[in-house]
Amino acid sequence: MESEFFQKRRSVLAKKMLAKTIPDEDLKKILEAGIRVPDHGALNPWAIKVIKGQKLKFIDEEIILKEFKKENPDANITQIEIESKRLQRASVVLAVLSTPVEHPKIPEWEMVLSSGAVCMNLLSCAQSLGYASQWLTEWYAYNDKMLEYLGARKNLDKISGFIYIGHKNEEPNERRRPDPKKIISYL
Repeated sequence: MESEFFQKRRSVLAKKMLAKTIPDEDLKKILEAGIRVPDHGALNPWAIKVIKGQKLKFIDEEIILKEFKKENPDANITQIEIESKRLQRASVVLAVLSTPVEHPKIPEWEMVLSSGAVCMNLLSCAQSLGYASQWLTEWYAYNDKMLEYLGARKNLDKISGFIYIGHKNEEPNERRRPDPKKIISYL
């Protein structure tokens, strides 16, 4: 039963992924599923930037690490090591940008939600194909240099998330989930 997948869906932490190649045909399926989201007015108020291969290392070293060092001049060697390999934890990282447009009837909030739906579809599709996947933002999602590198419009576009996709090293542990009785009510 398909609903069983969603009832048992779990993310694998990026730091626990194996960065082996993802076949292009699987990446294509993930991307095609990712953009099949509710999008009032067919505005497509989002963009996906596929980061793989040497670009993972380039962004880690030339943007993430440099920006981290600038903001944290007293960082220790362990912190620098972590920041120097952020994206390289995965095989592919999909950066999802929220790119709202002006529309007389559709509020920006709905466009932002649509961008979040893209993130969830990408994550779920990757996981349904058996890949390790995690949706992260982390500090560099709010960094101006990162936004600029990804082609975001200044003071308008935002990073909705980085979808890390790799291979499982081990099955993820279950975590505490909300009690449905405390968050679901019937009117």
